[in-house]
Amino acid sequence: MQLTPPQAPQSDDLDALRAGLSGYNLAMAGSHQREQIASFIKDEEGKVLGGILADIKWGWLHVDWLWIDERIRKDDWGARLLGAMEQYAQSQGITNFHLETTSFQALPFYQKQGYSVFGELPDMPPGHVSYFLKKQDH
Repeated sequence: MQLTPPQAPQSDDLDALRAGLSGYNLAMAGSHQREQIASFIKDEEGKVLGGILADIKWGWLHVDWLWIDERIRKDDWGARLLGAMEQYAQSQGITNFHLETTSFQALPFYQKQGYSVFGELPDMPPGHVSYFLKKQDH
């Protein structure tokens, strides 16, 4: 046995790690729907001006990324993207949603959409706070 030094991972090592963890999680939590989904705002030429990326797993929708080009931020696109993702999740039987944001990003926006803070991580990134939010529609 040996412990390798911290370094950039090889793809076959990552595959082994993923398979081991997935097998353990399956044994402990059972099989659940898992899906990565996205939605985009595109202009007439097909250029992406915003979008949302999320994962469905273990009965929750997790919003990974949400970005809107500054030129169209005040046009309600964020709420429309988030709402479309939540509606899709609900169509799959998912009513629990969670995400992270930071103090310089969109905390008031997410709170306006019905999300509540359940945790904070100070000084992440340095000088800011990371917030963990959830929304449960039971």
